[in-house]
Amino acid sequence: MPTITQRLRQIRVQISNAELAYNRQPGSVLLLAVSKTKPPEAIADAYQAGQRHFGENYLQEALKKQQELGAYAITWHFIGPIQSNKTKALATHFAWVHSVDSLKIAKRLSEQRPAHLPPLNICLQVNISDEPSKSGIGLAELPQLREQVAKLPNLKLRGVMAIPAPQQDFEHQRQPYRALYQAVAKLGQTELDTFSFGMTGDLKAAIAEGSTIVRIGTALFGERDYG
Repeated sequence: MPTITQRLRQIRVQISNAELAYNRQPGSVLLLAVSKTKPPEAIADAYQAGQRHFGENYLQEALKKQQELGAYAITWHFIGPIQSNKTKALATHFAWVHSVDSLKIAKRLSEQRPAHLPPLNICLQVNISDEPSKSGIGLAELPQLREQVAKLPNLKLRGVMAIPAPQQDFEHQRQPYRALYQAVAKLGQTELDTFSFGMTGDLKAAIAEGSTIVRIGTALFGERDYG
């Protein structure tokens, strides 16, 4: 069984190879280690191997880990669905929130961001495959929400996030990412520089279509235990 250090090295090689294959700038794709359901010890192992950015889906679990790992200089990203009653904790304890899908949530995050912290990095979640079970705005809603969120004072709108419907075929994996990348490009002069898409199963396709953050959990930490 490979160690977390070995897996991390393998994933970084895969990212580098994909950057090279698709004419991406070397080092332009950030690896976000998705550590939901994994113990603090696994995060500490990845940190010791050089990983600094970690993504969590469940707020209470994340806050507990943050407390236990307070000695580590971790950049915490929240990537799960957002409930209104959780925005204060998100605004206080995270550097990034990838899953903003309404002006209401964005306003609450802006209002509740502590004054001593830098602006909160925000991505707008787009439901690129129009799946009823998934959070996110429709592609047509992106221009208006982007304009509204960009005006909020304590947020830094960075880009978009997407979790398309799973596809096995490489070309089919690429299509939703291409559509989202092109939609952002059509916004014209924009501050958006972040494309948070691509996971263990479609990392290569995502990098081919412009991803700047790939969210990898299973390939790094192994299968999740939800028991």
